[in-house]
Formats: sequence, structure tokens, C-alpha cells
Amino acid sequence: MPNKREFKKYVEALGASVCDEMMVAYYNIEGVDRDKIRESIGRVLGAVGVATSHANIFFDRGVKAFPSAAEYSKEKSKFFRALFRKIATDFSAEIDAALKEFNAAIPAEVRERQRQEVAR
Repeated sequence: MPNKREFKKYVEALGASVCDEMMVAYYNIEGVDRDKIRESIGRVLGAVGVATSHANIFFDRGVKAFPSAAEYSKEKSKFFRALFRKIATDFSAEIDAALKEFNAAIPAEVRERQRQEVAR
């Protein structure tokens, strides 16, 4: 099970990094669709907010609801593994969608030039 604090730091760092790259393109590439880039940045920030908010969920049952402390620990661990798996999956899907939207905002000739530079 990931640590909530570390998970939040990861989500915030990834979101900040993606937004930073989008802002570089927004201000430095001629001919970009700035409206689409603004929407993409908003989508990334929204995904970060949702992921960090959902990471604040607590296990709603106490030790007394289970026959033993070991059973409680097992169920709590299972709950958090499933929760963080779902949050991470949703976060990744939203970031991927934002990146697709962002890539569509970049002119085709710029994307092709960048592909050629990466291929070298």
C-alpha cells in the first residue's frame, strides 16, 4: 500500500511537471492553439485535485467490527490497495487525455521536427 503523503507528492509533482512543459509550449511555440493548451492545463490541474482529494479517504470500519486485529489489518490493507489502484488508474487516464489534447494543439510541422530530433 502506498503512503498517502508520498502518493500525493507524486501526483502533485507529476501534474506540475506536465503543466510546466505545457506552459513552455504555450509561450515558446509559434502557431499553437493556446485555448486547447489552457484546457489541457486545466484538465491536468483538475486531475491532480481529484486524485489528492480522493487519497484523503479513510477506512470506515474500526477494529471492533472484525473478529480479530489481524482480520482488520488485512481488510484495511485490501481496501487501500484497491483505492489507490483506482485513483492511480483514473489519474493516469486523465493525464493521458490531457496530453492527447495538448499534442493536438501543437502544429504538425513542430511535432514532426521534434520526432526527428528525438530519433537522432
